[in-house]
Amino acid sequence: MRTTKSVVIGVLPLLTLLVASPVQAQIEYPKTQKIEHVDNYHGTIVPDPYRWLEDVDSDETKAWVVAQNEVTFGYLESIPERDWIRDRLTEIWNYERYSTPWKEGDYYLYWKNDGLQNQSVLYMQSSLDAEPEVLLDPNVLSEDGTVSAGVLDFTEDGNLLVYSVSASGSDWREFIVRDVESKRDLDDHLRWIKFSGASWTHDGAGFFYSRYPEPTEGDAYEEANRNQKLYYHRLGTDQSDDRLIYERPDQPEWGFGTFVTEDGRYAIMSVWHGTDERNRLYYMDLGDPQNPSLDGEVVRLLDDFDARYGFIDNDGPVFYFRTNLEAPRNRVIAIDTRSPAREDWREIIPESEAVLQGVGIVNNQFVASYMHDAHTQIFIYDMDGTFDTEVELPTIGTTGGFSGEREDTEAFYSFSSFLYPSTIFRYDFETGRSTVFRAPDIDFDPSGYETVQVFYPSRDGTRVPMFITHKKGIELDGTNPTYLYGYGGFNISTLPYFSTSIAVWLEMGGVYASANLRGGGEHGEEWHQAGVKQRKQNVFDDFIAAAEYLIDEGYTSPSKLAIAGASNGGLLVGAVMVQRPELFGATLPAVGVMDMLRFHKFTIGWAWVSDYGSSDDPEGFRYLYAYSPYHNLHPHDYPPTMVTTADHDDRVVPGHSFKFAARLQEMQMGDAPVLIRIQTKAGHGGGKPTAMVIEEQADRWAFLVKNLGMELGAGATR
Repeated sequence: MRTTKSVVIGVLPLLTLLVASPVQAQIEYPKTQKIEHVDNYHGTIVPDPYRWLEDVDSDETKAWVVAQNEVTFGYLESIPERDWIRDRLTEIWNYERYSTPWKEGDYYLYWKNDGLQNQSVLYMQSSLDAEPEVLLDPNVLSEDGTVSAGVLDFTEDGNLLVYSVSASGSDWREFIVRDVESKRDLDDHLRWIKFSGASWTHDGAGFFYSRYPEPTEGDAYEEANRNQKLYYHRLGTDQSDDRLIYERPDQPEWGFGTFVTEDGRYAIMSVWHGTDERNRLYYMDLGDPQNPSLDGEVVRLLDDFDARYGFIDNDGPVFYFRTNLEAPRNRVIAIDTRSPAREDWREIIPESEAVLQGVGIVNNQFVASYMHDAHTQIFIYDMDGTFDTEVELPTIGTTGGFSGEREDTEAFYSFSSFLYPSTIFRYDFETGRSTVFRAPDIDFDPSGYETVQVFYPSRDGTRVPMFITHKKGIELDGTNPTYLYGYGGFNISTLPYFSTSIAVWLEMGGVYASANLRGGGEHGEEWHQAGVKQRKQNVFDDFIAAAEYLIDEGYTSPSKLAIAGASNGGLLVGAVMVQRPELFGATLPAVGVMDMLRFHKFTIGWAWVSDYGSSDDPEGFRYLYAYSPYHNLHPHDYPPTMVTTADHDDRVVPGHSFKFAARLQEMQMGDAPVLIRIQTKAGHGGGKPTAMVIEEQADRWAFLVKNLGMELGAGATR
């Protein structure tokens, strides 16, 4: 079998070969160098003239970033409505926002943002009406708010907290231990951690976590992440003394998510391989929870890698799982570890027409979150699987949380929809009633808008759901500026949720559409599998069909239609704008996977092979090369485009967006702008400070106002 080979056939000095757009455009772009680099993929020669932009730390790339940002921000600053949009976003963003509360020891805990704080603050209070105290404020960790923090786990008595910090949006985490009473950090400080939680043993002596080897100096943001190992950190010791619990050097791509059961008896290990929905499930019997043993055997309970097994809880040696084994929309089963043969497994909650998204045990009952036609339903079952009740929700929307422990008689959950700002509810199991615990006071009146759910046919006839939100009474005359969003990958569902930025878009007269594409999880594993690997074109067809539906039904027209997506959604936007450029008035691909032949070479990119396939495989190369956005650009009149990425994105490395933008500028035959906005001190998206998020969103809306020809009125210009 012929494998991929890189061949450099005369790398010219980067400052000598200058390439501009083939047609003189209204914008004078930085002149981007091309090199004569080609790769041999199974006998096919593929040029990669912008390979040098993958080296984000080189002086040449840094100079290119500065030059591109000068052009982009110069363009954005010339848009008269930009300041008004930023001011309005700031006004509407400035309201108190709460997370779902949960209980640890003697305290309730929750995250709260006063409105414009760059990072939310962790509060604690001894009762629901007690005076709150600040336990952790990430805003003091950096002057510009670019350091974020997250709760990992509390000790069983609630006296100690292990939390994570991340700088500039990186996936790399550092773990720190804080004393709850004094609110001071201890000396414990762990590094080189990604994609890992932490879980204390019930004696409070230490916690399990997973980490990668320290990367090569200078390559922390690009080097492939492999050989994760499971460790136990004992409180008060140096990380170098952490005990290695489990590793698999024969399987360098395996990762280990480990937590201690609520009864403290078992350490449960979910063994994952990239983003594959299947996993393995191992466990270790710790013995006495107050004197746990770390010397026990790691038992490979579920080692066939044949399905997804999500551990829910246990009754001693009886483990409960949510699984898609023989149930693509998931079910609940029980396995007695004393007799784990498959013929002895018990089904507790069978598969239904709706997708079982998540299950927990509160009040000694199963709380099951279902997804029906891309919105949430909550059902409660007794421990034997007998249906008890449905939790009444305010409208069609999305819930989150339902936090609580097994013996609790109360639980908290959030509810949100496109026109329903996220609200926290308290559910009383004894009365079966929900009451509002925290409701937002937001400067937005949703009563003048409406959401409809439609179903449209894709290219092959598949029925695809889509939500459309707009002002009541709009004319379906094709003149409405419309923002179409999609994702379509990795079994991730795009559900109704409230967004302050979308609220401003609606106020500006825009229509917001969210399509539930194949590749996602809206209809279970079969829906997901219909959009992976050689079937990925189905996802693009679904998105194109959504655009055509909006046009055919009179919501909008091509010159008024913008498409957007991030990460895998950035790939989606890049692919469909290359395939159907005439269909869109503007495109906003964010942090996208644009080079489908090399994505697996960087950081955690290898993990996406389960969804994408790999160019290392001849068949994978064939279908990836057929749609890879970077490789399929050709001289054409492309729609106005603003690519967005960040210099510290160590998930989808910025080289993807750099190369795509450079080639798109080269291939643009018309006058429509092709810009790239490169955020500094930011990553893939998580942990961005509020001020940075507002600035970036204002720039997106300003770009669309100009390029979709939107009229905001005299008050919106300076």
